[in-house]
Amino acid sequence: MMSSHTASSAGTAEPVQAPSPALASTEPYLQLDGITVRFPGVLALDQVSLEVRPGEVHGLMGENGAGKSTLLKVLSGVNQPAAGTLSLGGVEQQFTTTKAAIAAGVAIIYQELHLVPELTVAENLMLGALPNRFGVLDEKTLAARALHELERLGEKIDPSQQVKNLSIGQRQMIEIGKALMRDARVIAFDEPTSSLSSRETTQLFRIIRALRAEGRAIIYVTHRMDEVYELCDRVTVFRDGRRIDTFDAGAGLDRDRLISCMVGRSIADVYGYRTRELGDVQLDVKGVMGPGLREPATFSARKGEIVGFFGLVGAGRSELMKLIYGAVKPTAGEITLKGKPVRFATPRDAVRAGVALCPEDRKQEGIVSIASVSDNLNISCRRHFSRFNVLNGRKEAQTAKEFIGKLAIKTRNGETPIGTLSGGNQQKVILSRWLAEEIDVFLMDEPTRGIDVGARSEIYGLLYGLAEAGRTVIVVSSDLAEVIGVTDRVIVMKEGRLVGDLPKAQATPDALIKLALPR
Repeated sequence: MMSSHTASSAGTAEPVQAPSPALASTEPYLQLDGITVRFPGVLALDQVSLEVRPGEVHGLMGENGAGKSTLLKVLSGVNQPAAGTLSLGGVEQQFTTTKAAIAAGVAIIYQELHLVPELTVAENLMLGALPNRFGVLDEKTLAARALHELERLGEKIDPSQQVKNLSIGQRQMIEIGKALMRDARVIAFDEPTSSLSSRETTQLFRIIRALRAEGRAIIYVTHRMDEVYELCDRVTVFRDGRRIDTFDAGAGLDRDRLISCMVGRSIADVYGYRTRELGDVQLDVKGVMGPGLREPATFSARKGEIVGFFGLVGAGRSELMKLIYGAVKPTAGEITLKGKPVRFATPRDAVRAGVALCPEDRKQEGIVSIASVSDNLNISCRRHFSRFNVLNGRKEAQTAKEFIGKLAIKTRNGETPIGTLSGGNQQKVILSRWLAEEIDVFLMDEPTRGIDVGARSEIYGLLYGLAEAGRTVIVVSSDLAEVIGVTDRVIVMKEGRLVGDLPKAQATPDALIKLALPR
């Protein structure tokens, strides 16, 4: 049986339809018992048992590779277990295909959305179940049903427009709509907020709370602890393919205990802050102005220093990093690097001067997902060992092998497509790209977004190593615990302005939030 600790209440939902007495039962609707999944040489799930009740948001947490995704694939019919049983409403099920799982009322909403961009919103909502009359698409019924579902979701979207024209948040709502139109009783969300804005996240949470009130059994996979405290009723921790424990979520759940369950060490060990001697000013930004800023930005950072940038979505942090990096042209101000004025017309100029950016959107701006680890790692430094525009494949392979070893990148070899790696390992490849160059200033925009706790600890260790080698590291993060735990001081931005510069001793959660919130 699962253990349960520290009673608490979930976040307050907006007024919605009350669940029926039958749906409000405390008996589990989804029950997994002794699920075991084996792949060649890997025990992916080891005797895992899990219960999800009707009207419950049940969080799943754990490092990448802990078994969360494999469990969702069992639930969706992609993977068949070697042992164990799966029951819905007390009836044992055997899903040999995804179609069978969908027919039984199971929906999985993955990070990578399964929509057809060229089709309309209405067609995507009813994909596989398009209404027809005498074998011809019934467009009137299709439009009416789609419009009804969009109104239910609270989305003002034209059902006739193509999905490719929608934002990420709107596309996610279409995925949820597909699940609801199939009357799914079990809905699993896999890292749903990783690409959403603050407004879209608020909307998503409203929908999930409404689904909970309707009595649906909801699984919510996340790396973000704040979401567990705000949204989930219970949370189950996985590690190395095993269920470690299940807790009641809420304010009474101790964060350190939760992290310790996930990675086997304390929260202090995860951040592992290390003091160091600081040198002279390495980067000096004076009066820089450009798109995304409302006032000229002025700050400096020293050799060996890790400077944090904190603020709410839209504060202008990422925009400032792109102005420094030359990705966006400043309209005013000057930048001094190691005591010498510099002007970056392009990012190439910045890299050659010793400034690199690890962007916020890793998949869209940081990697070429279909290219290999080696190609992604060497994409900048290959100019050093090519002659007459002819690539030196042997040198590139050696460089890739060297940094795969140095940074412990988990990949079969340098030829593996980078898109198949975990987020943490993709981030290590991007760091390796710049370590192969002569970089003095690292601009790290959300360096651990979508990365599990264990991989975060490794990334932090790499950042400390850079600082100890005399490099300057700037960490832009919306994770309050991260920006406090890793940096030497924190600069706060609000609505396109720099509004505070606090040394570590003064950078408390209350102080940072007070500066970051609008008046």
